[in-house]
Amino acid sequence: MLLGFSHLISVGWWTWVTTAIYGFLQPNGKTRTGIIEPMMVLQTPSAAALPDLYEASVMELQNGLESGLFTSVDLVKAYFARIDEVNLKGPKLRAVIEINPSALSQAATLDAERKIKGKRSLMHGIPILLKDNIATVAAEGMNTTAGSYSLLNSIVPGDAGVVKRLRKAGAIILGKSNLSEFSQSRGRLASGWSGRGGQCTAAYFPGSDPCGSSSGSGVAASIGLAAVTLGTETDGSITCPSSQNNLAGIKPTVGLTSRAGVIPISQNQDTVGPITRSITDAAIVLSIIAGQDPNDNYTLSQPPIVPDYIRALDKNALVGKRIGVPRKVFLDNDNPFRIVDETVLAAFEGALRTMRGLGAIVVDPADMPSAQEVIESRNESVVLDVDFKVQLNDWYASLIKNPSGVRNLGELIEFNDANPELEKPVNFTDQFVLIRSEATNGYNATYFRALGFNHELGRTRGIDAALKQFNLDALVLPAAGWTTRPAAIAGYPIVTVPLGFYPSDTPKRSVGPLTVYPAPDVPFGLAFLGTAFSEFDLIGFAYAYEQKTRTRLARRAFPDAVPSTQLIDVIGTRGS
Repeated sequence: MLLGFSHLISVGWWTWVTTAIYGFLQPNGKTRTGIIEPMMVLQTPSAAALPDLYEASVMELQNGLESGLFTSVDLVKAYFARIDEVNLKGPKLRAVIEINPSALSQAATLDAERKIKGKRSLMHGIPILLKDNIATVAAEGMNTTAGSYSLLNSIVPGDAGVVKRLRKAGAIILGKSNLSEFSQSRGRLASGWSGRGGQCTAAYFPGSDPCGSSSGSGVAASIGLAAVTLGTETDGSITCPSSQNNLAGIKPTVGLTSRAGVIPISQNQDTVGPITRSITDAAIVLSIIAGQDPNDNYTLSQPPIVPDYIRALDKNALVGKRIGVPRKVFLDNDNPFRIVDETVLAAFEGALRTMRGLGAIVVDPADMPSAQEVIESRNESVVLDVDFKVQLNDWYASLIKNPSGVRNLGELIEFNDANPELEKPVNFTDQFVLIRSEATNGYNATYFRALGFNHELGRTRGIDAALKQFNLDALVLPAAGWTTRPAAIAGYPIVTVPLGFYPSDTPKRSVGPLTVYPAPDVPFGLAFLGTAFSEFDLIGFAYAYEQKTRTRLARRAFPDAVPSTQLIDVIGTRGS
C-alpha cells in the first residue's frame, strides 16, 4: 500500500531562499554563514519557467536544480503528489507499490550537498522508481517483495548492486513500482498483477495491458510519476513495457549490470536496465548502473571500461550502417506466436523508410538461420525453471528475517494456497510455473543441454549468424511479443523506442480478466538488437531514429491518467 505523507519532512522554499542569501545549508540542517551579499528578493518562478513533469528530462531537471529554480525536495513532493493523484485514486493505475519514507530527508541532504560541493553526477538529486524485485536496505523503510506477500516485511542483507551505484551518483530512491508477481514467473496471470500491488494498467487507454513484468516502471515513467525508472528483463520485461507505454528502454547484455540483490528468475537471462521517456535519459542511467560487481560474477566478463553512453547520442549514427530485418522472427506465417498485425507492420515499414532517409543501408530480409527453431523450442523454460528454483531458494535463505516463515519455493506454493485472500483472488489463482519449477532436479545434464542449445539458437545460429552473414551493424524489428526471445536466450541487448499508436477506432481485445490490448490509441515500439555489449551502437541508432521521428510526442495518455500536479504547486510549501 502507499504510505501516507504526514510523517515525511522537507526543507521549505523559505529555508532555501534564506540559505541562498545568507549561507550554506549543512547536511544536519544547520547553516554555515559566510560573507553576506546584498539582500535580494527571490520570487517563486513562474510555471512557464519550470519543466513539465509529464515530459521533463533528466537534463531539464538537473538544469533547474543547478540554477536554483527548484530543489530536489520540491521534486520529491511533486512526484509524491502525482503518484497520489492516479495510483489508487482516479484511474487507479496501481503503478507504484509503495513510496520511500526517507526520500524527502535524502533530498534535503542532497540539496545541501549540492550547495556546498556541487553535483555528484547528472543523477544527483533526481528521483527514480525501482521495480519491486530490486532490493533496498530495510532500514530505509521500504519492502522488497517481487509483489508477493510471502516477502512482506522481510529484511534483505543490503542494497542491490545497481542501487549502490545510484546512491553513489546522488539519485533519490523514490519508491518501488508494481510488477507481474515474481517477474511473470508465477503462472498464467495478467501482466502487471501482483498480490501486493493489484492489477496495474497502462495510461493510454483505460484498463489497457501495461505489459510485464516491469509493468509499474513502464506506466510510472510514461506519465511522469518519477524522472526515470528501473526494470528487469528475463525475456521481454523491459522491452514490452517500454513498447506498450510509449517509452525508451534498454535491456542490457547479461552481465553489463549487476543482478546482486535482485529477486531472480535466471542467472543466464536476467538483466537490469532503465525505462525512461527518452534515449538520452536511458543512456544517462545506464552509464551509472553498468559496471563490474564482485557480488555478480557475470559482470566480471564485461569489457573493463564502461562506455560513457551519453557519447553515443549522435543524430548521424545511422549514416552508412547496415541494419538487418529478421522477418521470420515476427512475420513467418508458420509462427504460432505471430502477433505483429497490419497496424504495427505498416508503422514498421515506415520506420525502415525513415532509417534509409537517415543514411542507413537496410538489408531486408536478414534472417537468423535458427529463426524457426527459436520459435518452436521449449528449451528456454527448461533453463528458467531450474534457475528459478535454485536461485529463489537461495534468495529466501539469504534473508536476515522473513515474518511469513517462507524459506523456499515449496513453502511459497503452500503459502499462496494458505492465504487465498492475499495471493489467490478470483481470476488470479494460477501458480503453475511455481509448481513446474519446484518439480525440477537442479543442474543436471538435461539443464546443461538446454542451456547450450539456447546459446546456439540465440547466438551462434541466431543473432551473431545474421550479423555475420549479412555484414550487419544491428538488427531491427517490432518490439512485440516473442520478438524478444532470440536476444533473451542469447543474453544479448535490446534498445527500444516508440514506433506508433493504434488508431482511435481500434477494437479492444481482452488479454486478461482486467486488461485489453490492442485498444484505441495504445502505443507500440521498435527494437534494435545486437551482439554482446553492443549497447553503445544500439543507443546511437535508436537515438537517431528517435530524434528524427519524435513519435512519443504525437500522443498523450488519456486525460484522467495525466497527473495535474506540477512543480509550481509545491514550491514554497512546507511540511507534507
